[in-house]
Amino acid sequence: MSLQSTTLYVTYDFICPWCWIGEENLERALAASGFSTDSRITFLPYQLNPDMPVQGMDRKAYRTGKFGSWARSQAMDAQVTHAARAVGLTFDYERVLKTPNTLAGHRLVWREQQAGRDASVLVKAVFKAYFGEGRDIGDLDVLADIAAESGLDRGVIVAFLNSDEGTAEVLQLEAATRAAGVRSVPSIQVGEAVISGAQPTEVMIQILRRDQAA
Repeated sequence: MSLQSTTLYVTYDFICPWCWIGEENLERALAASGFSTDSRITFLPYQLNPDMPVQGMDRKAYRTGKFGSWARSQAMDAQVTHAARAVGLTFDYERVLKTPNTLAGHRLVWREQQAGRDASVLVKAVFKAYFGEGRDIGDLDVLADIAAESGLDRGVIVAFLNSDEGTAEVLQLEAATRAAGVRSVPSIQVGEAVISGAQPTEVMIQILRRDQAA
């Protein structure tokens, strides 16, 4: 029997590989837990690098500075690539040359949700474009292409991205999320339950069922 329709809140960032893995595990857990198909995921923005230049940074230089060495960064990439492969996702870090500013991507997702549309397809497309194809998701033209490939009107999206619409609202959502105590992503809230990190599907199923039984 399907469980009651629920809004799920997923706090995420597009440069977080575990967010893509976590979103995939969540979808599988929802299907296995018996959630009704009209349960909706609401994505909440959380920029891991809020001070990232608009044009982004060379990924090798950025990651070397952040983690102390390129070798350590590559070891972390290998770990997450292995984890992603286990759930059917393909990461190709050799193609990822830039660490982008993700504000525009979050604005695009905000726009879809404000219109009452499910943004899951768009979110997956942006994740795949970055981690799987090495595309610069901080570039507005690239984002417009991804949106068009997801079925949206490219001209409308270009006009939106070249405006300031949604910027203040996304920053307000992010501030509220941080004020609520979120310090890492992904963070998934289902009712009273909070799932921190890209937990395995089996763990998510247990948490979802426990929350529904409460």
